[in-house]
This record gives sequence, C-alpha cells and structure tokens, in this order.
Amino acid sequence: MPDIDKLKVSVDRDACIGDGACCSDAPETFEMDDEDKAVVKDSSTDSRETILEAAENCPTDAIVVEDRETGEKLYPTE
Repeated sequence: MPDIDKLKVSVDRDACIGDGACCSDAPETFEMDDEDKAVVKDSSTDSRETILEAAENCPTDAIVVEDRETGEKLYPTE
C-alpha cells in the first residue's frame, strides 16, 4: 500500500477561508470547489511530507491529517 493510502485527510469546511495555500503546497491532494473552499481529491500522488506541510501551512488549521491504521491525529496536534 502506498504511503499516502495510510493517511486520512479531511478539511473542516467551517474553518476553511479559501486561502488556497493547500492547493499550492499539495496540488495533487487539494483543490478548491465552487464555494472557494478546499476539498480533498479522490486520489493523490503527493507525498506524506507534502500533505503534512500543506496542513501546517493552512492559516486556520482547517486540514486534519490522521494515520488511517492507528487513528493517530498527525495534524493538528493538541
């Protein structure tokens, strides 16, 4: 299983302000929808590190990244 398949990535649409940084940082993972909110694409070739960097660069911490196998929240960390 590719490393990316081990991640569960989601966007809190209430927190998303449509900055678009995630689309620039991880263009194979994120895109903007008709409401100018980020959404996760069905498939991705971005690396784990790239996706985590995009989450860290989100100005509102709207991107949640979890390990699909363990359920551990990788970002944001509390």
